[in-house]
Amino acid sequence: MSSTTPTDLTRDTEAGAGPRTLHVEVWSDIACPWCYIGKRRFARALDAFAHREHVRVTWRSYELSPSAPTGPGRPEIDALVEHKGLRADQVREMFAHVTAVAAGEDLAYDFERALSFNTFDAHRLVHVAAKVGGAALADALVETLFSAHFEHGRDLGTADTLVELARTAGFGAAGLDDEAVRAVLDGDRAADAVRADEAQARMLGVQGVPFVVVDRRVAVSGAQPAEVFTQLLETAWREANPLTVLTGTDGDASTCTDDSCAI
Repeated sequence: MSSTTPTDLTRDTEAGAGPRTLHVEVWSDIACPWCYIGKRRFARALDAFAHREHVRVTWRSYELSPSAPTGPGRPEIDALVEHKGLRADQVREMFAHVTAVAAGEDLAYDFERALSFNTFDAHRLVHVAAKVGGAALADALVETLFSAHFEHGRDLGTADTLVELARTAGFGAAGLDDEAVRAVLDGDRAADAVRADEAQARMLGVQGVPFVVVDRRVAVSGAQPAEVFTQLLETAWREANPLTVLTGTDGDASTCTDDSCAI
């Protein structure tokens, strides 16, 4: 509050410099169908949050299958049958369930075309996006990658596809043309940042994604309903920005409580 405090009032805390910004960190993997659903639900909660302008979001890396082969992808169903030891019909039942949930968030999953791929390079590009274009470009790239993988069956295991998707997300406006993005993919830029995210996840005890934590104090695991993310934001806001109560010097300035009123 920036207005002058009347001389007969004292504040129970010193005047601050304004509301504290909340730092939201989202651990996720591009190959995680629940992470895309969680992204949509969290976005809905954030859009409706009264203090939206005081929230900073950082996308953190998490690899569900770090040992997945690099290079061109292969059908998702084949990868899961091999990795999980399930029958193809069981995998298709899983796909049908998550596809129905995704549809409730206006997402059109197409697992018949989805390709399994190693996500490390995609995570590197998200870090580069945050470095050169800030949170907005990182979010745009994450959205673009998710949609390309789950809705359009694009092969994110190839450099050509990643270069194209980086362009679509807006890398050019941030000063990185196709050749610059290809150079990133050919090298190891941001590799340490991906590994640092994963080390922090282990330190925090993250065992699955999506995992959303605010100020490293309050967290939610899973693609929870938007109402849960709203509660997360509101709880974190109250803890970071406690209400300052003004205490008056006028003894006659009594208050009424729920069941009684001093007269």
